Amino acid sequence: MVDLEALVKECGLNLYDTEVVNENGRAIFRVYITKDGGVNLDDCEKVSRILSPIFDVEPPLNGDYNLEVSSPGLERVLSKKEHFLKSIGENLKVKTINKENFEGKILSFIDEILTIKNQNQTLQINFNEIKKAKTYIKW
Repeated sequence: MVDLEALVKECGLNLYDTEVVNENGRAIFRVYITKDGGVNLDDCEKVSRILSPIFDVEPPLNGDYNLEVSSPGLERVLSKKEHFLKSIGENLKVKTINKENFEGKILSFIDEILTIKNQNQTLQINFNEIKKAKTYIKW
């Protein structure tokens, strides 16, 4: 098994997350990377050049797929505990496993409890109850 995190670190970058999606009948293996000051096209190319020959030998998926390397963006999915910790102070939309939807600013993430504040109240949500979470920008 390929150690993606170590390979991305060799490029001076951080592995944010990976995902597999199917678009237009084609499988896509996406690798999201970050770094202080933001990711640029050269960073994405560097990671892609390192991963492509390795994936030729040890593919991340069965069958045909495309490899994409990019930044997770300003509005990004939060799925890991460290994502929430690094996003304190940002706006967030959350959907729980009980199909409740919440929006607010992330105040903290302590002991697996996410605390967000919206206009009316401060809410606490257990990490295990989060189905989907995404940051968003107010324009």
